[in-house]
Amino acid sequence: MSGLFITLEGPEGAGKSTNRDYLANCLQARGINVLLTREPGGTPLAERIRELLLAPTDEPMAADTELLLMFAARAQHLETVIRPALQRGEVVLCDRFTDATYAYQGGGRGLSFARIAILEEFVQGALRPDLTLVFDLPVEVGLSRAAARGRLDRFEQEGRGFFEAVRKTYLQRAAVAPSRYRVIDAGQPLAEVQQALDQLLPELLERCLA
Repeated sequence: MSGLFITLEGPEGAGKSTNRDYLANCLQARGINVLLTREPGGTPLAERIRELLLAPTDEPMAADTELLLMFAARAQHLETVIRPALQRGEVVLCDRFTDATYAYQGGGRGLSFARIAILEEFVQGALRPDLTLVFDLPVEVGLSRAAARGRLDRFEQEGRGFFEAVRKTYLQRAAVAPSRYRVIDAGQPLAEVQQALDQLLPELLERCLA
């Protein structure tokens, strides 16, 4: 594969989608072909699975069911969107990917990281993001931002302890593999967050043109 796979990670209210669009505009202005996508979702079928995952229901969803649905959506997403775009040489900017599964289903739900790794290998093979941007901010700030958007989805209704575990897992993963991760302080004003992205652009452009 000759494209570049960049994922944007972080908890609720971290501004991933806004900054994904900003980064895409910066790259496109330099003549680089960019594909924007998200998880769970990214294809019509995967978006239907997303609806199942996010919609609050009277029947509690088992943690294993949640995990398997995440990877079912991911398998469809990889097959029909991500791998073809990378083969075309495009830069794929994805709002969340498997790091989110480790953070939410592993850290938040307490599922075994080893079990997640087995599914990761089964669904993705050797494919991993080339670069992952982790938008980090205090839990209370993220939850406040999420609440301001309106009705909360099933994940956003979780308690503070859940999101503390999510944040901790993201930061642990970033610390273990600093060559792949860049942690960005998303608690700053948006202009300052985007300044941090501007500072990453030379590295991204070098990777795109390599």
